[in-house]
Amino acid sequence: MEKTTDTIPLTMNSSEEQGTVCIFGTGDFGRSLGLKMLHCGYSVVFGSRNPQKSSLLPKGAEVLSYSEAAQKSDIIFLTIHREHYDFLTELTGVLNGKILVDVSNNLKINQYPESNAEYLAQLLPGAHVVKAFNTISAWALQSGALDASRQVFVCGNNNKAKQRVMDIVRTLGLTPLDQGSLKAASEIENYPLQLFPMWKFPFYLSAVLCVFFFFYCVVREVIYPYVYENKDNTFRMAISIPNRVFPIAALTLLALVYLPGVIAAILQLYRGTKYRRFPDWLDHWMLCRKQLGLVALGFAFLHVLYTLVIPIRYYVRWRLGNQTTTQAISKKENPFSTSSAWLSDSYVSLGILGFFLFVLLGITSLPSVSNAVNWREFRFVQSKLGYLTLIFCTAHTLIYGGKKFLSPSILRWCLPSAYVIALIIPCTVLVLKFILILPCVNKTLTRIRQGWERHSKVSNWH
Repeated sequence: MEKTTDTIPLTMNSSEEQGTVCIFGTGDFGRSLGLKMLHCGYSVVFGSRNPQKSSLLPKGAEVLSYSEAAQKSDIIFLTIHREHYDFLTELTGVLNGKILVDVSNNLKINQYPESNAEYLAQLLPGAHVVKAFNTISAWALQSGALDASRQVFVCGNNNKAKQRVMDIVRTLGLTPLDQGSLKAASEIENYPLQLFPMWKFPFYLSAVLCVFFFFYCVVREVIYPYVYENKDNTFRMAISIPNRVFPIAALTLLALVYLPGVIAAILQLYRGTKYRRFPDWLDHWMLCRKQLGLVALGFAFLHVLYTLVIPIRYYVRWRLGNQTTTQAISKKENPFSTSSAWLSDSYVSLGILGFFLFVLLGITSLPSVSNAVNWREFRFVQSKLGYLTLIFCTAHTLIYGGKKFLSPSILRWCLPSAYVIALIIPCTVLVLKFILILPCVNKTLTRIRQGWERHSKVSNWH
């Protein structure tokens, strides 16, 4: 831990808001950061290896050599790559006691044994190194950061230096997040290199589900008719089969959003305590529930769109026209079935209600909406209404099957319809949840979550 010095002010006052900041580097990020600081009232001086050749700098900024620029300010932003840090050792005397803000990133995760900021601190032990601004892009600085891009992760060993940088972050209209000591720099530097870290599992799982059910439906609806009836149903792979796969994926993913919570409750009941960690796979699964739900919502939207185009399909228009012509020639009509009408309307109604609640869940998961409600309201929507959504969507699928749900006539090579398989996970989740909310079970689970332990140790005083 570095020793703090009295020369570093704790907060920014009005005179310091008009003070001078130094930026080493005249690349895209350095210019964007300098322009932003000029707009916020700072005087900006750039340090460059070739001051005379530097161009495209913001109007009002000064450009000098590294040594001259460093003497103009007690805080220096390093917008240069780690490979070029070596020249800084020649400026050791000038940089001693100054705040060095490292904004660099690497090309690969864990590219070096230590973070760039820690390496910089080793090169210049007399300076106060702070890691910050590496998660903000030059584009965000120019166009105005929004939502999550406002967050600036900050870490450093010197609290006063770190506070000084956080004050500058706030002055620029951004949100500083203190991550602790400089040891956190490695994680902060890896963060911009991660490609949808919480979305990988939902995407991979969705891809597996879609591929599996697509080929499953192809076998039943395309290959089987061709083998036994010599029918060419390959056209079904364009709309009919995707319109089966998408709702199946949506329902399965929605059930998988609530399955880890059920598994966690069962583990707590089995262990008789809440003070034991869940397995890592379950922890990761629970962290991905929001992403799973949003992907499921996307599949539900696709199902709605594909369903809306059914009336304009050539196959549907041909089939309806052919049936009408056949009835007209034979002078016969199909009798009206009240039970079929009830099943059809119930199926559509449950689908509409399920989709409405699905959209509501998606809206409340947005940060701008979730931040406007308290925890109890958010939990009510995501838990109570979430299970109601799962019930409606499961019922929608059950009624779709109707009387043919377990009929042997729907089997193709002993394979049931895809929607029958899709009901396994949702029905399992709903049955287990029903058992968990039974008073005799829920009472014990509530006590455990309030801190009670089944096998609590007796105090040493006895």
